[in-house]
Amino acid sequence: MKNTHNKSQLPGELFLPRLVKLGWLPFFQQQYEKSAADSTPARVVGVHRHVYSVTQGDGVFHVSLAGRLYNQAGGIYPVVGDWVLVKEQVITTIFTRNNLLSRKITGGKSGRKAGVYDEQGIAANLDFAFIVCGLDRDYNLARIERYLTLAYNCGIQPVILLSKADLQQNPEQFVSEVEAIAPGVPVYSLSLYDTDAVTAVSTLLYPHRTATLIGSSGAGKSTLINHLAGKNIRQTQAVGKRVGKGRHTTTSRDLFLLPGGGMVIDNPGIREIGLSRQVTESTNAFPDIEALAGQCRFSNCTHTCEPGCRVLEAIGTGEISSRRLNNYIKLNNELDYTRERQNKSADRVEKERWQHISKKVKNLKNRRSQQWK
Repeated sequence: MKNTHNKSQLPGELFLPRLVKLGWLPFFQQQYEKSAADSTPARVVGVHRHVYSVTQGDGVFHVSLAGRLYNQAGGIYPVVGDWVLVKEQVITTIFTRNNLLSRKITGGKSGRKAGVYDEQGIAANLDFAFIVCGLDRDYNLARIERYLTLAYNCGIQPVILLSKADLQQNPEQFVSEVEAIAPGVPVYSLSLYDTDAVTAVSTLLYPHRTATLIGSSGAGKSTLINHLAGKNIRQTQAVGKRVGKGRHTTTSRDLFLLPGGGMVIDNPGIREIGLSRQVTESTNAFPDIEALAGQCRFSNCTHTCEPGCRVLEAIGTGEISSRRLNNYIKLNNELDYTRERQNKSADRVEKERWQHISKKVKNLKNRRSQQWK
């Protein structure tokens, strides 16, 4: 499908409403008005290696990425949910994002070239992050806390979905456990046989809103997509009998427009949740511990052995669990390490930049001296 729209049609009565249905906001309109006159906006709905699927509300077409974006520092790549400018089937600009859900890349580079800056974008411009956890062998409170930390620090509202509730005789027990570690976060238990629960989740996605599903492989994300869409748009597999868990099925990230007007992004399962450079100072996934920490005798209390530690007192009275405190300390240590690596990497980048400039100046002087010989 050819991209036939031009800027003179915006904000036209026909074109603009289609963008608004896809989540177009004044924030993006302002960026567009400052952009090149011969490009048109579209939203990324699929990423498949070097090919991107985009839509302007009237069908999906495939585009490539402009070479200059590849060549910018580290390469700049669109993710599902991004708004971009398209000219002649090529993405020329990626709009500044409202938010970006990303994680630190695991594995790969090592040594001096393993920068804290290496991260993987998952989805952009989101209203919700649906954290999907199966009530089978996938159930893990520590992992849920890590997902919460990731979502909060990327500026995205989390919602927790406990799938496969039909596997448990008392799923409300698990709901209570999760609510205890995620105060204020909506928690839903879902099953294949409970359409009311799926309907309750779908009401969050009223027109123009976008959510992404994150969770382990086989947690039930694709099954939920099919239920929300009212038809099978994602392939699913039965639970493996040997391991008692769902199987890895989804291999790509895609955005789907739901019958009610909302949008949802399906993602492949995440094995390891590395906290990216976007992570800020706050750890909103632990508001109970943060509140207690403010009452400790020492401002730099580590909550491990200090006298007058309000957090340790709460452990002794059963107000909070030692498991939760251990996970809080572990995540804080990881965030401290990430920030330290980021600062050191920034210093190294600046040093290398000046070394590059110095080398250029030296080469220029050598060329000039050769000319005068």
